[in-house]
Amino acid sequence: MERVVYDRIRVLEQDHWWFAGRRRILTGLIGDLPLPSDARILEVGCGAGGNIGMLRRFGSVRAMEPDAPSRAYASERHDMTVDDGRLPDGTPYAPASFDAVCAFDVVEHVDDDAATVSALARLLDRSGYLVVTVPAYGWMWSAHDEAHHHKRRYGRAQMEQLFRDAGLEIVRASYFNSLLLPLAAGVRLAKRLVGIRSEDDAMPPASVNRLLEQIFSSEAGWLRRRSLPFGLSIIVIGRRSA
Repeated sequence: MERVVYDRIRVLEQDHWWFAGRRRILTGLIGDLPLPSDARILEVGCGAGGNIGMLRRFGSVRAMEPDAPSRAYASERHDMTVDDGRLPDGTPYAPASFDAVCAFDVVEHVDDDAATVSALARLLDRSGYLVVTVPAYGWMWSAHDEAHHHKRRYGRAQMEQLFRDAGLEIVRASYFNSLLLPLAAGVRLAKRLVGIRSEDDAMPPASVNRLLEQIFSSEAGWLRRRSLPFGLSIIVIGRRSA
């Protein structure tokens, strides 16, 4: 990502509706997994560490991040050592080291996504879980993707195939951020038609931010019961065979 994007995320990730809503959704879905009480959890591409507190609810957390300033910030913020590492071949961990490996909006940044999913799968202990989120729909491509150095956006079937090719059993696969898809698609289409290439991740006014968070977060309960057929993002949870 651009340096300015890293720095902006550091400011936004605590209170911005998208980050807060995604954490609530992830809390519900990860909490439903039959992880051991002392689960060993890894977050790859942790950025400034906005998800580490949430993940600590479920076990002990290690984290990896290639960006040095973000790594230093997350280490100090959470009183831990965030490891340096790169995907797919530069992870500093032994195979079968974790009960859960999480990559939240990371896989779209790497050149070789198939090798990356396979590398993350190898880090799972027996019956461990890989939890991945990615942005959906190539037709939603915008200046936001370019500034974040995305390589691609995904369809659900495409992500499921990456998991199967890595030898993982699909536990859950769903779109999410569904309620706001029409609004987001309309805004991006309008920008495209008039040639506006501005990004769309600025902090909105407080009242708007609260409303968007409430709408987004309302999907958390639905996703614990059923998969959603469309949305701005995709989550896939895979399990390594015992």
